[in-house]
Amino acid sequence: MSAVARTTVAAAPPATVPGAGGRRLPRTLHPVAWWVWALALATAVSRTANPLLLFLVLAVLGYVVTARRTEAPWARGFKYYLYLALTVVAIRVVFRAVFATGITPHDHFLFSLPHLPTPDWYAGIRIGGPVSLEALLSSATDGLRLACMMCCIGAANTLANPKRALRVLPGALYELGVAVTVAISVAPQLVQSVQRVARAKRLRAARAHGTKALRGIVVPVLEDALERSLRLAAAMDSRGYGRAGTATRRSRRVTGALMLLGMCGLCAGAYGLLDATAPAFLGLPAMSAGAALCVAGLRLGGRRVTRTRYRPDPWSLPEWAVAGSGVLSAVLLFANLGYDPAQLNPSFYPLTWPGLPLVPTAAILLAGTAGSVAPPPTPAPAPAFARRATTP
Repeated sequence: MSAVARTTVAAAPPATVPGAGGRRLPRTLHPVAWWVWALALATAVSRTANPLLLFLVLAVLGYVVTARRTEAPWARGFKYYLYLALTVVAIRVVFRAVFATGITPHDHFLFSLPHLPTPDWYAGIRIGGPVSLEALLSSATDGLRLACMMCCIGAANTLANPKRALRVLPGALYELGVAVTVAISVAPQLVQSVQRVARAKRLRAARAHGTKALRGIVVPVLEDALERSLRLAAAMDSRGYGRAGTATRRSRRVTGALMLLGMCGLCAGAYGLLDATAPAFLGLPAMSAGAALCVAGLRLGGRRVTRTRYRPDPWSLPEWAVAGSGVLSAVLLFANLGYDPAQLNPSFYPLTWPGLPLVPTAAILLAGTAGSVAPPPTPAPAPAFARRATTP
């Protein structure tokens, strides 16, 4: 067997484990599938303000992350997104309590804050005053919806490696994709830095806790982030990032014009589809023309970036199942079929217990099937000393 044939065979592992009853081999799911699933679930969250459904979304996110996260250090950072979500809810409740808009005689009075007089041009907003239970619950629900959307993005950062998603972008979007990849990888890197610094402090038997230990953690974390940025810049420079390639000035101008006209067509088409009074040519025709111009610009701009892929990430049935579960969940919540749309946004005036509609609940649970249809993640390699100890 030639070297090329051996490399080809090694690059395509079998789909099942021999002698294991047809079980799938552990592998890493395509990162785009996780991002499609997470963004679709965040879109579904934006449709509802029902606290029961929002708590169900958090439960689904926790189950999927626990079942399908890898052993990478940054994959253990979902709890930090939960802390950030709690902070968002607390800030929203505090702002609603401080900048109160008054209560009605039918509200349940809780407490009263000192009232600060405001000028006439500041009418409509009060600082301080009585606070009702309905106002706090309404603000907590609004904050919980934003917190769920942030947790969806956190789940995508935990489950998918954003650097691997860069390889599937079109060549024309390579520079933009690198910038987005660096931006969304900041949070996982900070989580990894915080964990590493905290582990080093425990090994040194540090006695400082709480806010006293904050100064000993912030400075090493910032230093580590700066060092990672410098290493990334050096790696990008050594790999020829930013080179113009073989594209001429005329080709770059044509690509920019096609992309600009295409984006204008997409915006006009979206406006025409959303506004029933808009002319007919601003709807689907404008969106189709804009999409065609964008595709032409991407094809023309992709010629100046030549990339090869070694062992590309497969896109097979598990990827379709994970992405489809998230998209179908969002479609069911936007379709308004089989349930009353008012159940998605219950009112706290008067104060009543929100209902749990059947179809949205099933849609969110459908998104939770990603934790079972996705293949198990690849286990981390054992340390060298552990392999030597187990070798007969």
